Amino acid sequence: MMPPAIVLAGGFGTRLRSVVSDVPKPLAPVAGKPFLWWLLRGLEVQGVREVHLCTGYMAEKVAQAFGERYGAMQLHYSVETQPLGTGGAVVQALSGLASERFFVLNGDTLANVDLRAMQEAAQRTPQADAWLCGAQVEDAARYGTLQLDAQQRIVAFEAKGREGPGVISAGIYLMRRQALLDAGLPGQFSIEQDFFEARLSQLHLQVAAFATDFIDIGVPEDYTLAQTKIPALAASA
Repeated sequence: MMPPAIVLAGGFGTRLRSVVSDVPKPLAPVAGKPFLWWLLRGLEVQGVREVHLCTGYMAEKVAQAFGERYGAMQLHYSVETQPLGTGGAVVQALSGLASERFFVLNGDTLANVDLRAMQEAAQRTPQADAWLCGAQVEDAARYGTLQLDAQQRIVAFEAKGREGPGVISAGIYLMRRQALLDAGLPGQFSIEQDFFEARLSQLHLQVAAFATDFIDIGVPEDYTLAQTKIPALAASA
């Protein structure tokens, strides 16, 4: 059975305000449907049956749009009453989730990745604390990059700004509940910066799969590209 998924859907979408101002970023229209519809469709197709949506900005609009079910999946909502960061949002959502392992996905990113392959990789490397999905991009300047050893373990995170091809995080993680809770981080924190990066020397982080395609709708130019790219990705799933 596939682990449940936590989707981070509480961002303000500041960079998209020039093109989408009346709805939260997860509801930004893509080919006639909310972006989050496409993301949830991908999870359902891959066998996920329980999704926890971390909402904040315009949370009520997300709940009104999707309700308690999407196809075969049960939807739960974890609403931030104050900004918690990606890490704090995940920790809050865990109170409604029983599983030891769970997926985490960014609510503004869509990647073509085999979640079952990530789960199988996790079974082969049970000593890891978290398993990330990587993506090979032609220009990594907009993203931080991952440095990997021969076993696909992450040995370093490089800051944004380095031009040229590189491996980045696709914003999809398979995580262990206890590893995150044992870190004892404050209520508001970033899962990427304050957990993965700041504690890399204490953690075993593994790249478990690579996305064959990847799009982030966080900036207007990629949001425009998403109108044709995302339906094409869905058709090939």
